Amino acid sequence: QVQLVESGGGLVQAGGSLRLSCATSGRSFAGYATGWWRQAPGKEREFVAAVSWSGEDTNYGDSVKGRFTIWKDSASTENFQTVFLQMNTLKPEDTAVYYCAAGLGLRVGARPHETYEYDYWGQGTQVTVSS
Repeated sequence: QVQLVESGGGLVQAGGSLRLSCATSGRSFAGYATGWWRQAPGKEREFVAAVSWSGEDTNYGDSVKGRFTIWKDSASTENFQTVFLQMNTLKPEDTAVYYCAAGLGLRVGARPHETYEYDYWGQGTQVTVSS
């Protein structure tokens, strides 16, 4: 059973930091890029960041550039990988449910990402930033 399990969400004051984790299992994820998306109430799902299978390529949504960092745990294997999202200088508008997703063969590079490019999704973790 394929699983993408997010953790690390919570309540934080504006200006604070959180680190989210995404643990994948249940199949080989060789060749899969991993991304973070978020969805606030009443809004469409928004691309946050992505990292390539190799870990060498990253991409960020405009609203989080310079504040968020995505990387892949160097100990990750094909069947078990962990991807992190460090979120600094959080703002109330960052409040959302954050989802981890994996897409086979998608090009991470500097371009807009679409939800249909991702094959597997986690259940999400709530991030709330108070003002």
